[in-house]
Amino acid sequence: MVKKWFRACVMCFSMFCAIPSPFRVWDDEARPLMTLFLPAVGAWIGILWTGLAYLTKLLCLPALIAGAILCAYPFLVTGGMHFDGFLDVTDAVKSWRDLDERRRILKDPNVGSFAVLAGILLVTAQFALFSSVKEDANLFALTLIPVVSRTIAGLCVTVLRPLGTSEYAGTYRQGVRRAHVVWFAVILVAAAALGFLLLGKAGFVTPAVLCGYLWMLRRGFKSLDGMSGDISGYALTFGELCGIAVFALI
Repeated sequence: MVKKWFRACVMCFSMFCAIPSPFRVWDDEARPLMTLFLPAVGAWIGILWTGLAYLTKLLCLPALIAGAILCAYPFLVTGGMHFDGFLDVTDAVKSWRDLDERRRILKDPNVGSFAVLAGILLVTAQFALFSSVKEDANLFALTLIPVVSRTIAGLCVTVLRPLGTSEYAGTYRQGVRRAHVVWFAVILVAAAALGFLLLGKAGFVTPAVLCGYLWMLRRGFKSLDGMSGDISGYALTFGELCGIAVFALI
């Protein structure tokens, strides 16, 4: 049992983080446990993000340079996985075609004009926000943001009906337990409480991420009639942008 949990952890880190792992394993029996480690992946990504922010301050980098580094980090550390989902779902949703055509566009490897425009706007907004961060901003918020985004992503992937072509359909669904839902819910509550306790008013990054994620999730789920990894990436990318906005402006 311990080996299965360890394999699930390694699989989760290997799939959702571009930082090389010293272990390479895959176990289909451990796959239902894999998403339970999404909060841990978020914590690892967030800790490094916070450390990077402290480093830019230590080196007294110009605001625009620091903003560019902090803006690029979440895209690079995930290998562009979630941003790719954001682009794919944007193309599908904005096509305004029938359901079958929207699903076909979702799987199309070509990038459409809607995705290009949305991607440029998102990256520009994120860069502008990071370039405008106040001197006294509590950088711990950068640890909290990816934890919350990946926890709500794990919860929604677990409870929502998947697309038939989604990687979360089939064998994964057979291994989902009620305890998985409780696990994600407990972490969300703990993250919200810890955020307000340590960050004060900047603790609003948690509800900001949640609201941004759920808003975009509703659009993607309703348009494509199901949940998938791409839809989760679509919602996660925008949810984190909302959290960054609170971090930078409050």
